[in-house]
Amino acid sequence: MRFQGRDWSAVIEGERLGLLDGDWWSKRATVVAQAAVKDVTWLPPILPRTILCVGRNYRGHAAELGNDVPAEPLFFLKQWGALTAHEAVVTAPSWAGRIDYEGELVLVIGKTVRNVTSSREAVDAVMGLTVGNDITARQLQSRDGQWTRSKGFDGFAPVGPWVVLDQHPEGRQVTTTVNGLVRQDASTDAMIFPCDRLIMEASRFMTLYPGDLIFTGTPAGVGPVESGDTVEVTVQGVGKLSNLIKNGD
Repeated sequence: MRFQGRDWSAVIEGERLGLLDGDWWSKRATVVAQAAVKDVTWLPPILPRTILCVGRNYRGHAAELGNDVPAEPLFFLKQWGALTAHEAVVTAPSWAGRIDYEGELVLVIGKTVRNVTSSREAVDAVMGLTVGNDITARQLQSRDGQWTRSKGFDGFAPVGPWVVLDQHPEGRQVTTTVNGLVRQDASTDAMIFPCDRLIMEASRFMTLYPGDLIFTGTPAGVGPVESGDTVEVTVQGVGKLSNLIKNGD
């Protein structure tokens, strides 16, 4: 995880944070100080080169928006400025129309890979798991046809709070609440294209680098949010991502 100050990286230990001084990617970092979770301002846990996303990867979600199930993974990108952190306020421009939440499991790539051909190699490319919200301006998405604008507003890719160093996304419940009311609740086992397939397919057309993020798709239950709503996305065994939505320009 990362938080403001000296742009610290840290490990979480209950309600305390162990501040790290070294190369945590290679697991040689050591804890040099402590801080309380309640006292920090969160940063995105990873600064990726690429935020790669997958559309319509759950049958229920494809159906609720009147779309066919894709024959192969449907990839799109979010621009880097869309990245924001746990507990950050997300500004939704009033002119953009309906704004939807989309809770998702997010893969964090741990090594440089290209043309991955086996499930074993795909799993080995994963450094860890985190939580994301693929916020979407739904009316713009329908109007534009392609998704760059509707998915790419600044702040429309909250990620966090941290990365769990785990390579196994299977069987994890993805739950999204709006103001405490459950809106989405499904297992990652319901994905049309499992995570190893996503890595293999993505690496056929692009190099994946350490720190890159892959949003793996959202289950059924997406819907609009209003200014003042709090959206929380929980991935079982990974963490809970919380963001306040507010109107703005």
